[in-house]
Amino acid sequence: MGTYILLTTLTPQGLSSLRAVPERLLEVNRELESMGAVVRRQWALLGSYDFLSLVEADSAETVLAAAVKLAARGSATIETLPAIDVDEFLAGIKLA
Repeated sequence: MGTYILLTTLTPQGLSSLRAVPERLLEVNRELESMGAVVRRQWALLGSYDFLSLVEADSAETVLAAAVKLAARGSATIETLPAIDVDEFLAGIKLA
């Protein structure tokens, strides 16, 4: 199971939707889960991004597909970052 960080920025359409139905955020998290990406933690942010979601999934392709499906709606843009455990990172450096 891999860990991924999703940095989400809402479009004006997404902001309007969230304001009208705040629970929509939790519905999107359930949709992600149905696509194979489980939201483990989530924060609302002040700044360039609106949300940071810590997600687990079997593969980068699963997260990519989910992010594309959500972004295609036009309510958000999503930047996806794979997160590597520091111990795994250090072990990888030693192999290089």
